[in-house]
Amino acid sequence: MQKIQILFPDPLMEMLRNLARAEDRPVSEIVRRAVDRDLEQRAGMLKRSNAGARPPAFPTFGGGRVLAKASEMKALIHGDEMP
Repeated sequence: MQKIQILFPDPLMEMLRNLARAEDRPVSEIVRRAVDRDLEQRAGMLKRSNAGARPPAFPTFGGGRVLAKASEMKALIHGDEMP
């Protein structure tokens, strides 16, 4: 293993320490696992881009046709009385 120094903002370091305490693990192990997961994910993306594959599609939702008039939508969203 090799050693590296990383500077974290105080709020992030506090979150890391709280998580480490809750999981009864050292902060270094939590950071190592997070880096491992990120590198695995990026390696998968790199393999797809090298293979010429398209990136995963952005999730979408087909909710059907709109049943309200555009002029009425704001009132419907905010629960106002309809004109």
